[in-house]
Amino acid sequence: MNKQPKRFPPALRHGVYSGLTLLPTEDRAEFEKLHRDLVAEYQPVGRSEEIIIAQLVHLTWRRENLATYRLAVHARERCSSIYSKLDRPLEWKIPMLGQQEETRSPEELRALRKDADEQVRRELGPVLELIEIGGVATTDHLLEELALIERLDGMIARCLKQLLLVRGVKSILSPASVESSQPRIKRVA
Repeated sequence: MNKQPKRFPPALRHGVYSGLTLLPTEDRAEFEKLHRDLVAEYQPVGRSEEIIIAQLVHLTWRRENLATYRLAVHARERCSSIYSKLDRPLEWKIPMLGQQEETRSPEELRALRKDADEQVRRELGPVLELIEIGGVATTDHLLEELALIERLDGMIARCLKQLLLVRGVKSILSPASVESSQPRIKRVA
């Protein structure tokens, strides 16, 4: 039950930022260091190699920071536990048999909500951002993202293979070999 107010940018709530990149609580400086290290190690030349290295950086980062997803699950469970107290009757207001349960006044509900909000902020601190971004910080979202990337990579690989095949054929068929392979037509005058 996610009842706290949404204060996070809409782009994060709607999944514009991929679960493969940085999630709240993760260190941007560490991510950038990993990127620099892998660029130095593989020394990409050209845009295609840079894209491959960028993907390698993102996947390596996710593998090394899978604990962020476990932290998000724990934070969501704790937050849900805190807010669930708002939906339960107060212990001292247990209805007698045949009587209706007493309901809370709007002021009492506001006070309980405020207390729950404060408790969530106090207990979860910066981890609260993992809850506020919604479904991005879940392993299901990560798996969907990886499946989509794998499918796109397969399509890109096929295009690159076609390109290499065409270039290979063109290099074999030099202009001189193309002219000599064409049949000569004798003209009869």
